[in-house]
Amino acid sequence: MELGTKVQPAVRAHLQVLPERRTTDFEEVIVTVSSTGGFTLRKVFYTVPSRLIGRRLRVRLFDDRLEVFMGGTHLLTLSRGRAQANGKHDQVVNYHHVIHSLRKKPMALLHLVYRDKLFPRPEYRRAFEALCAAMPERPACKITVELLALAHERNCEGELASELGQVLRSGSLPDLATLRTKFSPDPADLPQVWVQPVCLDSYQILVETRDMAGERA
Repeated sequence: MELGTKVQPAVRAHLQVLPERRTTDFEEVIVTVSSTGGFTLRKVFYTVPSRLIGRRLRVRLFDDRLEVFMGGTHLLTLSRGRAQANGKHDQVVNYHHVIHSLRKKPMALLHLVYRDKLFPRPEYRRAFEALCAAMPERPACKITVELLALAHERNCEGELASELGQVLRSGSLPDLATLRTKFSPDPADLPQVWVQPVCLDSYQILVETRDMAGERA
């Protein structure tokens, strides 16, 4: 029956009452986050925040997404991946999840199986390739990881990608100092704000004043 079609009285008489809840349209699986900062499910590797390494998670596997829980607490939603047509594993990678680990070991970028999936936009991959062509691998990896960290920390992924595109089109290489200045302020340089605690006696004065005003009225 198509949506919007009126139910004839003769048909309505035979319809049963709808259930109180929707039928379960997901499969629930328990996974453990590995030391690489993710888990593998149905031949797909998914990254999660590094703080979850070693944790057992409950995953609700929907057709288009994964809902990830720890206990009864919903942690995050991941896009669902599919194994490749030839049966090989695939990856669903979010650089926000792994950037802290990469900053500790930037050379790991060179041999990451999911490196191409790590770059959120083509400009970051092109910057990495340009850096590798112009300098030794170690500084090239270091600069690339710091570019990703800059995008993560200052929430400027799109703007930074646009700037990288302009730099590369001009035949130059990304300059971290210049880009950090452009996408300021640095969170480390933000002033600290101190809030003076309010004396609780002042609230009592307000209550007494209100009561006295009520009595006069």
